[in-house]
Order: sequence, then C-alpha cells, then structure tokens
Amino acid sequence: MSSTPPMEPFQPLRADDPAVVGGYRLAAVLGAGGMGKVYLSFTPGGRPVALKVIRPEFSEDPEFRRRFQREVQSAQRVQGLYTAPVIDFDTDGAQPWLATAYVPGPSLADAVSAHGALPLRSVLLLTVGAAEALHVIHAAGIVHRDLKPANVLLAADGPRVIDFGIARAADTTALTGTGVSVGTPSFMAPEQAAGAAVTPATDIFALGQIAAYAAIGAPAYGHGPSHAVLYRIVHEDPDLGRLPIELRPLIARCLSREPAGRPALSEIIELCQGISPAPLRQGGDWLPQTLAGSLTARQQLPEPARTPPPATPTPTAYSPHVPPPGGVDPYAPTGFGPASAPTRTAPAGPGFPPTPPPGPGFPPTPPPVVSGQQPWGPPPSPQRSKGRGLIIAGAVAAALIGLVVVNSLLSNGSGKEGSKQPTAGNSAASPGGKRPDPQPAEYKGIDLTENYFVMLADNPPHPTGKDGATAGSKGDVYFQPRVLNVVERDEITTHNGKLVLLTGGQQGSLDTCRSETRYAKSVRLDQLGDGSQFCVLSDAGHIAVATYRGKSGGSDPSKYVTLDLTVWRNAEDPQKKG
Repeated sequence: MSSTPPMEPFQPLRADDPAVVGGYRLAAVLGAGGMGKVYLSFTPGGRPVALKVIRPEFSEDPEFRRRFQREVQSAQRVQGLYTAPVIDFDTDGAQPWLATAYVPGPSLADAVSAHGALPLRSVLLLTVGAAEALHVIHAAGIVHRDLKPANVLLAADGPRVIDFGIARAADTTALTGTGVSVGTPSFMAPEQAAGAAVTPATDIFALGQIAAYAAIGAPAYGHGPSHAVLYRIVHEDPDLGRLPIELRPLIARCLSREPAGRPALSEIIELCQGISPAPLRQGGDWLPQTLAGSLTARQQLPEPARTPPPATPTPTAYSPHVPPPGGVDPYAPTGFGPASAPTRTAPAGPGFPPTPPPGPGFPPTPPPVVSGQQPWGPPPSPQRSKGRGLIIAGAVAAALIGLVVVNSLLSNGSGKEGSKQPTAGNSAASPGGKRPDPQPAEYKGIDLTENYFVMLADNPPHPTGKDGATAGSKGDVYFQPRVLNVVERDEITTHNGKLVLLTGGQQGSLDTCRSETRYAKSVRLDQLGDGSQFCVLSDAGHIAVATYRGKSGGSDPSKYVTLDLTVWRNAEDPQKKG
C-alpha cells in the first residue's frame, strides 16, 4: 500500500470512511493502494497504529481470505529492528484489517519525490537496514514479494520494511487478472515477472532495485508502460552509469537475472560495510538534514474526532451485525493489545477515552460509527440497574476480603532480602484505579555464561544452565553463540519475550521500554559497547533495562558477558499464550 504525498502525511476522513474499525477509532487517512486503505488510529493506551483495511473486492474472494489469514499469522512472528510489528488483526470480518505499529516517517518513494536522491552513506544505511529486515522476514518463512520504495519507511533511527508477505494473499485471486494491480512492475524480479517460482532471492533483486532508486532518484530499469519495463527487466541489463561508482558492483550482483547469481543478505551487509569509509551505525544523523527536518510533521498526530454513537446502529460493510442493547457482541474483534486468534470475544466497548476536538482541516463530525462494536455502549435499563448494583457490590466486597487475605499471606512470607517492588497481587491502586508502576530493583555485575540464562522474576536474577533448568522453562535473557553462513556471531537473545536495542540518544527507563516498537529476538555482541543498553520485555509482564559491561577475555576459562539489570516486575499484564 502506498503512502500519502510527503507534504500532507495526514488526510482528513472522508464521508465514505468509517469512524471506527474493530474497536479502533480512526483519526486520519495515511494512504491508499491496490489492496486497501491505511488509517491512523490509537490503542487504548494511546500508542499510534497504522490500520489497514482490505478492499471489498478482495474480501469477497474466499481464496484471498484463506491466504490473508495465513500470511498475517506468519507476519506476527516477525520481530525485527527494521520492521513494523503486527499489533492486531481481524481476518474473518466482513472487511479484513490489520494494525501495525505506526512509523513516523515518509516512504522512500515520497522522500525521493520531495528531496531527490540520497547521499551514499544514507543509501548504505538504508541497504543494510533493509537487508536485516529481510533476514528476519525470511527466517519467519516469508518472502516479501512486493519490496518497493512505497513499502520502505524512513524513520529517524533507520528504515522500516512494511507489508511483508501480504502481497502473496492476492497472487492467485481472480482479481489479479481483472485490472487490480498488486505490486509495482518496476521493482519485480525477472522470475516474478515471468511467473516462475518466487524465492528469497526475489527479494534480493528488489533490494538492489531499492538501493539503486535511492541513489539515483529513479528506477534502475527506467519508466514507461508496464509491459515495456517488464521486458527490460527480463531481457536487458540495467543502466548503472548514474550510480556512484562504489555501488555499481554490489547492485549489479543484486540485479543478476539468475537468482543463483545474487549475493546472500549477510554478504550484502559486509559489502556495504566495506564500501563505507567509516563503520555504518544507525542513528539520528543517517538522513540528510533537509529530509530529517521533514519528519517533525509526522510526529504531530491528529486525534480521533469525538462523536456520539448513533441512536440506532446501521449495519454496513464494516458492521454486518449489531449486538443486542447492553450486551456483548461475540463476533467483534477486541482492538486491544497484540493480535490473538482470529475468533475473539470482545468487551462492550473498545475503551478509548473521549478525545479533544479535531484540529484544523479535519471534519468536526466524521461519519457514523460503522464497526462491529459501539465505542460507548447504551446505558443499562432502569429495571436492571438495581439488581446489577447489588451483584457488583457483592463482588467488590468479596474482592476486598480476598485482597486482605492475600496481603496477609504475602507480608508473612515475602521477607526475602532485595525485594523492592510490589507484586501484581499486592500493588496498591492509585486514586484513578490504575495500578501504579512498580519500583525498580537494580542488580550489578551479573556474569552470564555462554548457554546460560536469567529470569527476571528471580530475586536476585541468577544465571542458570540448561542442565539445571526446570523442564519447559524459557530464559528471559540468554547468551548463546550463533553461526550464520559460517560466521560465528555471539548473541544475547530471549526465548520468553522481546528485546529492543536502544540508540545512543535514548536513556533506558520504564517509559522508554514501553514506548519502543523496534522489537527483536536477539542482539549481536558486535552491536554493543560498554554502556550500551537494551530493553527486555518478558511475556510474564516484567520489564528490564540491561546495560552491557563487556565480555570475558581470551584468557578466561569460560566465555561470558557482564550485565547490569534494572528490573520492574509485573509492570505489564502477562501475555496470553495460545
């Protein structure tokens, strides 16, 4: 799906746009493309998301639905530093949709259109970031198939590859032969244009196209009618004379007509490092100043308009059924948190708080709510209020008694030294009813031996080896060697959550870890220096900032890394497994 013009990142909702999709109240239009429309929305906690609603033509195709569900579930496994993670989705509704983390940056297509070609260093950093993104995408068993400038976003701290694998859902639908275009001919690989097998090497051809486009400001195979461009891709060599001379050998290999002649992703990264006169490190200065300055407008997010619910909800394409008054719609998607199984039971409303009036240029009253849920449910009838009040009062009394008992038990048995923060069961609620943030616990100089792990729940966290692990346990922080293409790369990884490598300008804190979306499953040691920090977000709800303090020397009898940990236990609700 393509982005909006670079000067106007947020378009107001039109009369035919829904106000709510899947419990998410929409704020603006981000773009539209061959497969659907992209909207800006927010999670109940205020995090911005890009919500993509699939076109009705695709929704009516059973084969598309089957493929789309499979591809979205595969995309959930992709957790990389240079991808936008899938947050939520509904593949069974009248019109399927999925929500990903919002990336406050223009697409490469918009950036080149507005500012022209990128300098060499920016092209190299773009290429290595996109190569890392493709590595985690391919590791999840996905071939992107539609890597093009519109699907590479330029954030302040590096590129993000989006829409991976979703084009596969439309590959064999009846619509692909009836004028609906999915993909861009200028960036297809020869085998893709010829209808042959698509493999990870297909994405490497597209990566070479991306790098060339960024460096010269135009497609490597030129412009013109689709059939003419595709003919050149299949039968002719591109004109690389406009490229910087340093890039020509690398891009020529990526654009080999034979898939076997294209380099591996690891080799592409090494070649880019060799081309660069200084080590390539992503950071706030990776883009030219004129382009970096334009990112500010994309960080000023419009709010969803405040609209009362309609008196009588009208079924629409987004709302095929209406829940009974005061009841719960058992078929509506939740709109909360990470994606779960496609069939879900939803609360009566999405929980979005009322928002301020819309900003200038946005309609004061968007169209009626057209979701499977009502954002504010109807009040209970007077006949039921009294009985419901008695039930709630009894439940509250029972809960208070239970808390007293739990607190008593915990106070008698939790005198372990070093325990500084309350647990989920004994946290005192704030006046607003929100659980307060736990107090941090700090642990210095943890030596984590190779193939050992620590659990954030332990107080203090202590390294545990595989032989001593409880059956079925999974490490929150795990140090292991990894061999990739015959190159040994030591990694710190997690089997029980997500990691986020913080950039040089970020200070490790609970708020920072909560706000980041650049999730990964591992961090390479060659990415770390003394004092480097990364967040650990465990599925059990614990959050930690790990500070790297170095690794053992060659004279040490064992191999280990040293970490300082700051842990906030029970900072979030545990992630449900399933």
